[in-house]
Amino acid sequence: MKTLARTLSAVIAVVVLSAAVMMMNASKKNVRTMAYVSNADSRDIYVMELSEIDGSVNVVQRMTVTGTVMPLSISPDRKYLYASLRSEPNSVSSFSINQDSGKLTPIKTVPLADDMAYLSTDRTGRYLFGASYFGNKFSVNAIGPNGEVDPKPLRVIQTGKNAHCVATDPSNRFLFVSNLGDDAVMQYHFNEANGEVTPNDPPAVKTKKGAGPRHFIFHPNRRFVFGTNEIDGTVNTYRLNVPGTLTLLASNSVLSAGFEGKPWTADIHITPDGRFLYASERTSSTITAFRVDGDDGKLSLVGTYPTETQPRGFNIDPSGKFLLTAGQKSNSVSNYAIDQNTGALRKVSDVNVGKNPNWIAITELPITELPR
Repeated sequence: MKTLARTLSAVIAVVVLSAAVMMMNASKKNVRTMAYVSNADSRDIYVMELSEIDGSVNVVQRMTVTGTVMPLSISPDRKYLYASLRSEPNSVSSFSINQDSGKLTPIKTVPLADDMAYLSTDRTGRYLFGASYFGNKFSVNAIGPNGEVDPKPLRVIQTGKNAHCVATDPSNRFLFVSNLGDDAVMQYHFNEANGEVTPNDPPAVKTKKGAGPRHFIFHPNRRFVFGTNEIDGTVNTYRLNVPGTLTLLASNSVLSAGFEGKPWTADIHITPDGRFLYASERTSSTITAFRVDGDDGKLSLVGTYPTETQPRGFNIDPSGKFLLTAGQKSNSVSNYAIDQNTGALRKVSDVNVGKNPNWIAITELPITELPR
């Protein structure tokens, strides 16, 4: 009887494990991973599908635009994509995302308050934020239910010198704007009911002089914020306080051993589980990986990896398995597998895109019908 019981237990365990694997595989088949790459000089957006099986990247559409396209932002419901056109007349193009294929259909192009170096939406998808590096300001525009941006801004707010990134925190109650030229991150209250923005107290947190804060991201646990400093080649770690203010905790170098030249740090992203963080550096054309301690926000160096020439933009897929990076001077995108235990990067594929690729937005779309 004991032998029979053990045999039955073993069979049940195998059945349960097999069912779990089948459910996981079915779940992965029910989503399609899409990447959108803006190419400034060829004035187009490449739409690509990422294979979760082998990491290959296939171009499915090339969407021509009317200006120098750079920052991209996808709406929280994954139905719309917004693209900043940084040539006269400074504007934003809205696109609907086909939920079956991931392809883009133009909605409308409308003017923005300035040349916007960064775009993002609030967490409801009802407001579009733009940060102007040369205009030293940020704007708030309403977004209609069909994804169309209202050309008349609700707010245009002057900042310090060189606004470079603008985003709300995960609660959608606070908004932050990095000012590269003033070595500060500005702090605001945000009202999602009407799009109103008011200064927090204190109105800004300073970085080290000459650091040049550029882009920032939020840890999934909502306790920390990490930001690249373009000029001194570092990543800052901040504690995100309950009142919506930041406290600077630490600064870590992203520069590789033996680095020579002028630091030129760019983009920053974190895996969905919050365990690994990556930052790009354009002078050395590298991406530096860190392990993140979710309890205290401390970063531990994993390694520095050579990548596409001048990697201004990169991103991580929603599964946390792959990292895609674009080379402004190589005109191609490389895909790296992320080691799930160490965070190390391993190149698995690449694809040629347009001229001067600089921004990558990635999302998952549900597959409503499975192939027969």
